[in-house]
Amino acid sequence: MNLLDTLRTRRLLAIVRGTDPRAALDSVLTLADSGVGLIEVSLTSAGALDTIRRARAALGPDFALGAGTVLTETDAHRAADAGATFLVTPAIAPSLAEAARLALPVLAGALTPTEVVQAGLAGAAAVKLFPASVGGPAYLRALRDPFPETAFVPVGGVDALLAPQFLSAGAVAVGVGSPLLGDAAHGGDLAGLRERAAAFLAGTAG
Repeated sequence: MNLLDTLRTRRLLAIVRGTDPRAALDSVLTLADSGVGLIEVSLTSAGALDTIRRARAALGPDFALGAGTVLTETDAHRAADAGATFLVTPAIAPSLAEAARLALPVLAGALTPTEVVQAGLAGAAAVKLFPASVGGPAYLRALRDPFPETAFVPVGGVDALLAPQFLSAGAVAVGVGSPLLGDAAHGGDLAGLRERAAAFLAGTAG
């Protein structure tokens, strides 16, 4: 997949992280059914690889389904084997080099200018500005001055109010976890997830 094009088109990356494997899978499928076309399942979730595997079978080969919190070479291999078509890291990690060998695009975590440079040199398709809550939209604007060609995706503390602000500040997309998922991936309310998905999609529409 072309991750950068998908980020620019979709503008919303849903991050599923949960303690209940069945609920996590239901959350992925509910998000997809609600129109969210770019979803990451964090490997810190219970049964994450099985969730990715089952979601891939349900959603088909072309859906933009990735694995998050991919840190090691082993993580990268297991995520690819489960059906992830892109990887997300919280930082510059050994998984970046392995993803390149596997020809998998990566959204690589970075916060400082030095880390942004390192992510680019490692071949990241885009930079996950994490945690975005540290500097907010103003920090993203400041980073874009020396890095105007870098595709930034703020993650961490991005709620429905901040999402459009980050996009206005130059982000190609935003990544949203708990403000979107709520308790759904822990066995909570899927109807509420649908409502929040609709609100975030409206707020991030191009």
